[in-house]
Amino acid sequence: MKKTTRRKFLSNGAMATIAGTAIFASTKTEDKLNNTFIHHVYFWLNNPDSKTDLEKLKEGLTKLSKVKTIKNFHMGKPAGTNRDVIDRSYAISWLCMFDSAADQESYQNDPIHLKFVADCSSLWKKVVVYDSVDA
Repeated sequence: MKKTTRRKFLSNGAMATIAGTAIFASTKTEDKLNNTFIHHVYFWLNNPDSKTDLEKLKEGLTKLSKVKTIKNFHMGKPAGTNRDVIDRSYAISWLCMFDSAADQESYQNDPIHLKFVADCSSLWKKVVVYDSVDA
């Protein structure tokens, strides 16, 4: 077994950490999302204090996630952040990623999506949608 000094050991560890950071930094999330159609929906409930309505909406979104053209999805609630530019008034956000605008259009007409709207639209008073593609 080769002996090493504490200083050399720590120096080698630092180099490994720097190398690992460089590898991580070179795999930007932005690169992974190229050519992705982003569909982000924000829901405001008719009864914002109703835990039952919130759970029904979450169950509906879970069922909606089964649409085949959805590449990735995320269901979220307002984070605890609090700055002037942050809107925390919504109940749930629904973020979907698609490989193309055509896949997103297919999602809009998918029977699972249509059933979600029919079953859950009575729960919300407002919906705001932000669709985006590469800039």
